[in-house]
Amino acid sequence: MANSCSPEIFGADPVNIQWRIVRGDEATIKVEFFENDEITYYDTDNWTYKATAYDPSGDILDSLDCVASEGYVTVTATSEITSNWGSGFSATVAELPFDVQVTISSTEKTIWTPIIGTIYVLGNVSPGSL
Repeated sequence: MANSCSPEIFGADPVNIQWRIVRGDEATIKVEFFENDEITYYDTDNWTYKATAYDPSGDILDSLDCVASEGYVTVTATSEITSNWGSGFSATVAELPFDVQVTISSTEKTIWTPIIGTIYVLGNVSPGSL
């Protein structure tokens, strides 16, 4: 199938997810794109990805790592980044909005945000933790 897609084909409404991460841990999510049969991966060869989390406590935008594969992208929040999220030892030490944005390049360039959500940062209490 030719990659002549637009957000209307996939659905203009982004999926809203809750991602729970323990502060100081590395965490990964896999976002898959399927054809209507829900089995076959969509052709994502001309897609580039960007994922960002917003830390309101320091008014900082953190870039999350994106690794593209055929039909999906893996988004990773590294421990170097998550160790800076939140403080204290309560159950949830921070809530950060985040999104995954796709740039689809075929004959024309389309920007689409398929995922929005909140990262709930859980406090860690082990000795030596932050």
